[in-house]
Amino acid sequence: MPHLLSPSKSRPFRLTLNTDGVSHPIENTLSVATLVCGLVAFVTGFVSEAHILASWVGALGFGGGLYSQYVSATTAERSVNIVGIVAAFVGVSLGIYHGGFVP
Repeated sequence: MPHLLSPSKSRPFRLTLNTDGVSHPIENTLSVATLVCGLVAFVTGFVSEAHILASWVGALGFGGGLYSQYVSATTAERSVNIVGIVAAFVGVSLGIYHGGFVP
């Protein structure tokens, strides 16, 4: 049992969406774009004067997030997609509540 006596060699921690070891640049870009749109829509959804931005960015993030979920390749991408989709949905809902898509 020599493996018990020697220190274990662990790999350094890296935050990545490519958990399967293969590069997915398009899927990763879609996932990050969904998250950014969702966060922008969520934050601006709480500001009444920014209802137009929240509505449009939220709708774009929601639709893009659904497509990104469809083409995602790894569980990490899917997790980021779900967070972005939910944030976009809440943002677009608040934006519509505060005034909708048009001034």
